[in-house]
Amino acid sequence: MSGTSTAPPPRPMWRGLGFQIILAMVLGVAMGFLFPAVAVQLKILGDIFLRLIKTAVAPLVFLCVASGIVAAGDFKRIGKVGLVAMLYFELISTLALAFGLLAGNLLGVGKGMAAATAAAQGARPPVPAAGEAHTTLGFILNIFPDNFVGAFARGELLQVLVVAILFGAALLRMKADKRAPVERGLNRISDVLFEFIHIIMMMAPIGTFGAVAFAVGSSGSSVLLSLVYLVLTFYGTVIAFIAIVLGTVCALFRLNLFHFLRFIREEIYIVLGTASSESVLPRLLEKLPRYGVSRQTAGLVLPTGYAFNLDGTSIYMSMGVIFLANAYGVPLDLGQQLGILGIMLLTSKGAATVSGGSFVVFAATVAATGVLPVEGLAILFGVYRFMSIAVATTNVIGNSIATVVTAKICGEFDAEQHRKVDADLVLADAGR
Repeated sequence: MSGTSTAPPPRPMWRGLGFQIILAMVLGVAMGFLFPAVAVQLKILGDIFLRLIKTAVAPLVFLCVASGIVAAGDFKRIGKVGLVAMLYFELISTLALAFGLLAGNLLGVGKGMAAATAAAQGARPPVPAAGEAHTTLGFILNIFPDNFVGAFARGELLQVLVVAILFGAALLRMKADKRAPVERGLNRISDVLFEFIHIIMMMAPIGTFGAVAFAVGSSGSSVLLSLVYLVLTFYGTVIAFIAIVLGTVCALFRLNLFHFLRFIREEIYIVLGTASSESVLPRLLEKLPRYGVSRQTAGLVLPTGYAFNLDGTSIYMSMGVIFLANAYGVPLDLGQQLGILGIMLLTSKGAATVSGGSFVVFAATVAATGVLPVEGLAILFGVYRFMSIAVATTNVIGNSIATVVTAKICGEFDAEQHRKVDADLVLADAGR
């Protein structure tokens, strides 16, 4: 029948970013095992990809937060979102730490691992130097930048947030006619940065291939086999946390966890390949508003969660403590474990702001306890790059859900838009 529009042909599977990343991971594993010497040199591919991503993260966070504050037009609205988000972060982070401690005790991680200790002594983890500031006061001071440009140059997300909030507040104090051209300029630059990210994402499979090849090639099978139980139990624990804890949160707020994971599946694939949660922050800032979250809420909650809501890091730290205690025969009673949990509630907040990431913060926590052997960090360092894949993935899923939940609580959620997305996901599942 003439005039009848026909549906566009389905996109070939091989052109999808998710398929390309999975293929790159498989090829990277094969390269790492078959040609480890060559695979180690491919680390540069992953590093280039992550460096390009990082060039856009800080300015994009600044633009999203500043323009979001101006669009909200009311500090009470912003304050409510921030308060709800921080309360949610503390609750879920505590549950993640407790979940890791419980799993570590029940699964007996580290027991019978003494033989692996000698095998990993050659590794030298980045243990913080004596006197290095990892205190609560040091963390609070580090939130505030000492100059405007330095926060962006160092990629300190919390400092960029502070600058963005103050900049947005300054814009709100201006008259509407003077503020309008600045606001339009911020929005246009944001559009350009999102396109910049789209171009960089074309390199994601190449970066994934290099990162995975390096991880497998540099560690080899001996370390993987000696610590396979720890790695597998950790992966099982984070999967259980996502299904039980985050699944319960989703159910309470009438969200379908599996539909949501399908919605952000490409971002999950990227994190699985790069072991970096930062690699998908720009994409999530753009994508979550399509799920129904207001742009202001996504721009404020998601970057803040990268410092204050690290569920995967929390589980890694608590299971790591139990592993070291069991591996070295250090008895920890319930009171000591709760005390260490309190320390980790503070130190885990610095994982995004301390150079070296989660492992350096974990090392600082071990040193702070005074009862766990610091030399045992060499064992965990040997397999950290494999565990960091699960750490980063859990952090991303946890922060994405936190953003949606905060938006629903604060009335910053478009239910109609969400229903359309959910319906599309159901239709896509039915058509498979």
